[in-house]
Amino acid sequence: MKRSATPAATPESLSTYIQARFDDFSRSQKDVAQYIVDHLDEVAFQTAEELARRANTSSSTVVRFSQALGFEGYPELQHSAREEYRRRHAKAPASNGTPHVAPLFSLDQNEFETLLAADHVNVEDTARKVSRSEVESAVEAIATTPRLLVAGTDQMAFFASYLRHLLMLLDLRAEIVASPSQEALGRLSRIDEETLVIGLSAGRPHPLVVRAMKLARHRKARTMAITDATLSEVAKLAQIRLYYSSNSPAYVRSHTALLSMVQALAYGVYARDADDYADRIKAFKLK
Repeated sequence: MKRSATPAATPESLSTYIQARFDDFSRSQKDVAQYIVDHLDEVAFQTAEELARRANTSSSTVVRFSQALGFEGYPELQHSAREEYRRRHAKAPASNGTPHVAPLFSLDQNEFETLLAADHVNVEDTARKVSRSEVESAVEAIATTPRLLVAGTDQMAFFASYLRHLLMLLDLRAEIVASPSQEALGRLSRIDEETLVIGLSAGRPHPLVVRAMKLARHRKARTMAITDATLSEVAKLAQIRLYYSSNSPAYVRSHTALLSMVQALAYGVYARDADDYADRIKAFKLK
């Protein structure tokens, strides 16, 4: 940490120091400051890019904010956040006589632990931001629509297949479109007003999934998007939209939150008539 004319942000008082300096920051820097104060545990794990995305600003703003506090850059600020995070957990009093529980993830992480920590944040972030009304609409649509068509290619093909598997266990008719094969195109041609088309996408959607959603809209079929991008073309074409977080330090996107969402939707359908479905699941297990 470099020294400045302003008192340095000491490790034990980063949050307090930020709050004391709050009025000195620009509007975008205030967004970063507020996020750090409100989500110190998350900042301890996040990259500058992830923090910027969640604070609705740029990574360069995050760096400038760090320097405004007297740090050389974001890594030094994050180190201070981690020190405060350690002390908070070390000093947290035990409740109801139960022993103190250590933090879920070590801050001195290897690559394996870093990825697990990122997935943990993804699931938590998805759960916080998901709209209950959209989930209820999604479950209702899946449970009551006569015909289901799930479109997902490449990595999304696995999740399309898994969603179909879960729904077929509940005796719901479901088909998938995972490639531009003649059979898949034939399934697209059968889309009608009694069909629910579910489009799965990560990042830029595959043209085949976009085509399925456009065809569904043209034929007045119901549409649902499960995507990690709010500006995705698939989301724009959908009547029901569910978003999941896919941030990852690895070379591929994280699909942990997507898997949880797929299973949660199927469970939501099951819970509508648990007694009836329980008998079917039991019979399936006995086969």
